[in-house]
Amino acid sequence: MPISEALTALHRSDRVAALGSGVFARNDQRKQAYRLAAAASGQPPLLDLSLGSTDLQPPEAAIQAIRDQLGRPESAAYCLHGATLPFREAVAAWAGRRFGVSVDPEREVLLLVGSQEGTAHLPLAVLNPGDPALLLDPYYPSHLGGLRLASAEPHFLKLDPAQGFAPRFDQLSTSAWDALKLMVLGFPHNPTATTGQQDWVDEAAERAVRHGVVFAHDNPYVDLALEGDAPALLRSPLWRQCGIEFFSFSKGWCLGGYRIAFAIGAEPLITALRQLKGVVDFNQSTALQAGAIAALEQAGDWPERIKPIYRERRDRMAAVLQQAGWPLRIPSMALYLWLELPDRARAAGLDSEPFCAQLLEASGVCLTPGNGFGPGGEGFARLALVHPIEQLEAGAQRMVAWLAQL
Repeated sequence: MPISEALTALHRSDRVAALGSGVFARNDQRKQAYRLAAAASGQPPLLDLSLGSTDLQPPEAAIQAIRDQLGRPESAAYCLHGATLPFREAVAAWAGRRFGVSVDPEREVLLLVGSQEGTAHLPLAVLNPGDPALLLDPYYPSHLGGLRLASAEPHFLKLDPAQGFAPRFDQLSTSAWDALKLMVLGFPHNPTATTGQQDWVDEAAERAVRHGVVFAHDNPYVDLALEGDAPALLRSPLWRQCGIEFFSFSKGWCLGGYRIAFAIGAEPLITALRQLKGVVDFNQSTALQAGAIAALEQAGDWPERIKPIYRERRDRMAAVLQQAGWPLRIPSMALYLWLELPDRARAAGLDSEPFCAQLLEASGVCLTPGNGFGPGGEGFARLALVHPIEQLEAGAQRMVAWLAQL
């Protein structure tokens, strides 16, 4: 056996092996291959619609606050939990304005390096190896990844497109609910772009309290519902008895690359996650925290200002695809289209990953294969509305032209 293979076999844990390569990593390899081929052959440039990394800019108040804080020596120092208090106080004030709840910034708020970091680390903080935990299917990859790292036993709650992706909690028996230790939901939902309903979250909280289950609600899209208002665990009167909710600056305030987010939740859960994070990492620079505070306090309307842009992108993109006969549900959440594979693709025997791979190779348009979000995502592809309308419509035409040749 070559040395490199022997080292891989010797040093890779079963937990890491269980993670697999991940859909975004596989897509990244395909994108890089296309870039090299396009540069050599004159093919159209890559149009990356696979990631929810917006082209829209953050509010200037947030950027200016970061600039101002960068000039202070403490912005370059390690940031321990105590130094995050101004950030946590700003979050608590925001929660009061946004949801009408009183939150203790000392005991019920925690700074995160992106909400994905929080959802991936939480299982390590609250589960023992072999504990059963419930995920939606389709799910966001870090939700399953966190369970794999914790050596937990994942169970899945299938979301049916015919029922509007509503969670049917009666799919599980009473004994199955009694055995569960953790439930991870997220509405508005990624990848299906379904806003969801407060009743769904309230029922989940009721079941969590009844059966002694930790309820983690991943809510980075709470401010990006295009129709109606988004649900939130903080709106449930039971949140302190069972839950923790994750929020992010990546989507609503366009600060994805700055990697800053927060959790609000029951004190024991915040304490457990804080203890874990104390071993794993320090906190974000005070400069980034200053930008996040400014976003909450000076640009609280930023999500409302960008929603019309996403609504127009959604409607224009959907019109092009529907005109070409592409089956499409109009999403109620900004940022994504959850596309069912067209009949032509199914007739050609293409599942979601080979479909997206061939689409990229032929047209230069990159989508995320639905199978990367679990078995319930097979037969779908996720398209992110993260470029100006002109580029999106041109990309849609490239997609349609390729589809016509199948």
